[in-house]
Amino acid sequence: MGGFFGVAAKEDCVFDLFFGTDYHSHLGTRRAGMAVYDPENGFEKAIHNISNAPFRTKFDSESNTMRGTMGIGSISDYEGQPVLVRSHHGTYAITTVGKINNIDSIVADILKSNVHFFEMSSGDISQTEVIAAIINQKENFIEGIRYAQEIVDGSMSMLILTPKGIYAARDTHGRTPIAIGKRDDAFCACFESFAFLNLGYTPLKELGPGEIVVMTADGIKTLVAPGKDMKICTFLWVYYGYPSSSYEGISVEKMRYNCGKLLAKRDNVRPDVVAGVPDSGIAHAIGYANESGIPFSRPFVKYTPTWPRSFTPTVQSKRDLIAKMKLIPVHDLIKDKSLLLIDDSIVRGTQLRETTEFLYESGAKEVHIRPACPPLLYGCKYLNFSRSNSEMELITRRVINELEGTDNVSDEILKEYTNPDSEKYQNMIDVICERLRFTSLRYHRLDDMIESVGIDPSKLCTYCWNGVE
Repeated sequence: MGGFFGVAAKEDCVFDLFFGTDYHSHLGTRRAGMAVYDPENGFEKAIHNISNAPFRTKFDSESNTMRGTMGIGSISDYEGQPVLVRSHHGTYAITTVGKINNIDSIVADILKSNVHFFEMSSGDISQTEVIAAIINQKENFIEGIRYAQEIVDGSMSMLILTPKGIYAARDTHGRTPIAIGKRDDAFCACFESFAFLNLGYTPLKELGPGEIVVMTADGIKTLVAPGKDMKICTFLWVYYGYPSSSYEGISVEKMRYNCGKLLAKRDNVRPDVVAGVPDSGIAHAIGYANESGIPFSRPFVKYTPTWPRSFTPTVQSKRDLIAKMKLIPVHDLIKDKSLLLIDDSIVRGTQLRETTEFLYESGAKEVHIRPACPPLLYGCKYLNFSRSNSEMELITRRVINELEGTDNVSDEILKEYTNPDSEKYQNMIDVICERLRFTSLRYHRLDDMIESVGIDPSKLCTYCWNGVE
């Protein structure tokens, strides 16, 4: 995943840029960067590896030495950005959030013009560099951005820093957000709407699907009006979004309370306590506890002083180990208790199985699991969500393949497994429950989860749960 923050100010913007970008650290684990523009000194850029230290630690020096009235910052799981580009548009910096499914064919077409790309250490090509190359094929930024949005299969939101202002463009179907904040002497644009609140900004607007604006210290000008069709990612509310954020006017924390409430309404178990897997599961659990009347408890806590999320590696074996090391059991609240545990989702199942095992080792009598979303059956086609990109890593798909006796399950059969009232769905749940050693397992229903958000269902992307584009 990833996030970005951009600011245009009448005075130096680096303080706001530094902290605004830092407030997106929960969205990325590997690379971070800042680029600024100063009318006297031009562009300056810095990129650091944040896989072993928080953003603030790595960029402390730049926060004191960089100077500029406009800037953009990025947190990323996959690539170093912002990318600094010199083209017929002049010099500019660009950062992106999204996914290009057809990147190979786009690169092949561009290479015909004798353009070259730099490979990353992984052998891949930076998608942000590819977007810049697409934009450079057109006569101006607006045409270039629209062309990129048109030819990309997937999604692409971006910030572009130029000497004249910052272009902010939300992807065509609004799968990721861009929020605009306003202060007397500055404007900002960012992924997470809470990122500017403590910096003195007030919310101005959220960009609509496909909307393009240019931002200066004096204001925001719409260059391309928003489209009507939106498919914002529902998983932002369930897991990725920070509790204090909101998307399309819907609070992340409130949505999670609603999820827990509706989970409780359909449940029939009576455990001693309800608990949430930190951090995203806590609000879901509070909603469940409030609705059911079963006490909320914290039978384990997350050790955060030296284990920020930005330290979480992308290598799965290390992710599992560190996830276990972060969670510290409170034995007095576990021993001889029947626990109902809510997590945001079950992806591979490894971490939740280990969590359940240490609860049993600490004396728990029962561990009932209630994921706050339906079973994940499809890898995300639109965003680089490391949790659900590879379908064969999903425990649901592995179990379905075993139940069907083939690795090539048809779309028609898969649809049956998305129906919570079907026999195939219940068989899948029973196998997962047994394999992960849960006392019982009940997933959130898709219709209830959509109700928990509270906006028009046609505006929500639910592809990873039901395969509907």
